[in-house]
Amino acid sequence: MPAASRRRPAPAAFNYRPLLRRAGVLLAVSFALSFVLMAYLFGFSDGFFGRLAGCTFVWFTLLAVTFLLVVPFVNWAAEHWFGRSWAEAPTPQPARRPRATNTPKPTRYAVRPTENK
Repeated sequence: MPAASRRRPAPAAFNYRPLLRRAGVLLAVSFALSFVLMAYLFGFSDGFFGRLAGCTFVWFTLLAVTFLLVVPFVNWAAEHWFGRSWAEAPTPQPARRPRATNTPKPTRYAVRPTENK
C-alpha cells in the first residue's frame, strides 16, 4: 500500500482582503455622509432609518463604482495603452511670454475724478 501523500492547499487565485477593506472604508464613508445629509435635510422624523438605508446604498454605489472600477481602469489603460513612460513623464510648464517694454503696467485701482454738481 503506497504512503499517503500530503497535498498542499491550492494558493488563492485572488487576494480579496484589500478589496474587502476598501469596500468597508467606502461603506463607512457613505454611511457617515448619508447620516449627516439625512439628519440635516429631514431631521429624525418617521422613516428615518429606511431613508438612511436607501441613501447609504446610493452613496456606496456611486463611491464604489468610482474608486473601485473607474479610477483603477483609467490607471490601467494609461499604463497599458500609452506606456509607462507616458504616465511618468513630467508635465510641461506653460510657456510664458515676456511683457512688452513699451506698454505701461495696468493700474488695478484707478483714481476716479470727483463729480461736482
